[in-house]
Amino acid sequence: MARKWLTLTAVCTGVFMLLLDVTIVNVALPDIQKDLNSNLSDLQWVVDAYALSLAALLLTSGTIADIVGRRLVFATGIVVFTVGSLACGLAPNILTLIIARLAQGVGGAIMFATALALLAQAFAPRERGIAFGVFGAVTGVSVAVGPVLGGVLTTGLSWHWIFFVNIPVGIIALVITIVGVDESKAPGTHKIDWLGCVTFSAALAFLVFGLIRSHADGWGSLQVSGSLIAAAVLLIAFAVVERTVAEPMVDASLFRVPTFTGGLIAAWAISASMFSLLTYIVIYLQGTMGYSALQAGLYFLPFSGLVFVSAAIAGRLSDKVPARWLITPGFILVGIGLLLMRGTDPTGGWTQFIPGFIVAGVGTGLINVPLASTAVGVVEQSRAGMASGMNSTFRQIGIATGVALLGSLLASRLSDNVQSALAGTPLADKGREIGDAVANGAAAQVIDSVPAPLRAMVAERAGRGYADALDLILLIAACIAGIAAVSAAVLIRSKDFHAARVEAGQTPQEDLAPVDG
Repeated sequence: MARKWLTLTAVCTGVFMLLLDVTIVNVALPDIQKDLNSNLSDLQWVVDAYALSLAALLLTSGTIADIVGRRLVFATGIVVFTVGSLACGLAPNILTLIIARLAQGVGGAIMFATALALLAQAFAPRERGIAFGVFGAVTGVSVAVGPVLGGVLTTGLSWHWIFFVNIPVGIIALVITIVGVDESKAPGTHKIDWLGCVTFSAALAFLVFGLIRSHADGWGSLQVSGSLIAAAVLLIAFAVVERTVAEPMVDASLFRVPTFTGGLIAAWAISASMFSLLTYIVIYLQGTMGYSALQAGLYFLPFSGLVFVSAAIAGRLSDKVPARWLITPGFILVGIGLLLMRGTDPTGGWTQFIPGFIVAGVGTGLINVPLASTAVGVVEQSRAGMASGMNSTFRQIGIATGVALLGSLLASRLSDNVQSALAGTPLADKGREIGDAVANGAAAQVIDSVPAPLRAMVAERAGRGYADALDLILLIAACIAGIAAVSAAVLIRSKDFHAARVEAGQTPQEDLAPVDG
């Protein structure tokens, strides 16, 4: 009896740790930039390297776990993640940190892909609601406490400790896993879709690389255009592979269920809009408005706290209210919240963000809980792992592409803003050079390099340039949320859920047939 609770403890501890590292790093980025002498593109990779490897390996990790044993694979994931965390904390330069973040993502993918299967194995069907409820609460808490804990550790100790803190947690999770978790495998013989994994992972890598380099090299450069073309070709190759191999990573027939597709769009959109923007709001709060990492983390409490509260309310409503009527209003609120964050004065206080944080926090909480049900609720139990893995993968793709695209647009707009603001000043002939340096995250160095009487003027115009550029990506993110709201309203339907189809007496073939209405 006690072993199932040990399994729940091990799984929740590991998943808390890996999800915490999605948000905890944000408030430490300015300190990392200063300490490791890095630029904005480097900071984008610190975030994206983790999301990229997490997204690329989720589905493959689940298949491997089914074959060789879920406890063994989960324990391996803990070890890889913990060692990667140690390497992150000890990183002497930005390249080492990015590579170590990739390793963290590999370990995180292994744990995340195996978590729900371990819980399903340990708990009887009638008890799984409790286990999954605790699991969902832990994922919500990890998002809520990430910025605050990151601020406390970065200000009180150093940015290195946002990674070192994972080491004792990882050791505890590993011990509990070895002692208290039973081994399990999926029945039957499975094959790993290595070709699908390689084409999918490479496509994501080329896509993110092209987006990140688009500001520095230009959209028409061979490096950027070549990367984006390679990404498109590899995605097409991946689609072909998945239709031809015997056991594909992705079951293409799932896309014929409108609710499943709507859930994937929503999973991508919440990450590409709200969660991607956290990176650039943190940089604005610390780099432009001058707050410490601890202050920035605490100032996110109105957002993260309301995410948690709203998610608890959504959890109670999810059995009574159709998923679309939680997800659609949630995205509408996220879009409104992002619009309310626009127009801030860089010389003002952080309280300008409060209305937007409150509205967006409520919306994000409404989305998170029913979003999981759109993935696993539309398929029978035997395919729940693949469906859940695809939903989680799209969340991480949203982070990776959102951070890359929004960051590139912000940098380009910021560079133009600074150059324009310096026109007609003694620094007009250096406007482009200064603008590019500010856009690459070297504002402090640039300000120190100009004559002393002009430093305050450059700092003020750089700050206003960042605020205007932030307004642009807030607007784009709000549009993404708006499109997701429409998609959820149109695609997510109660009759697509597996339980509803069973009650209607539909056969599995009918389940996958496209339906109108």
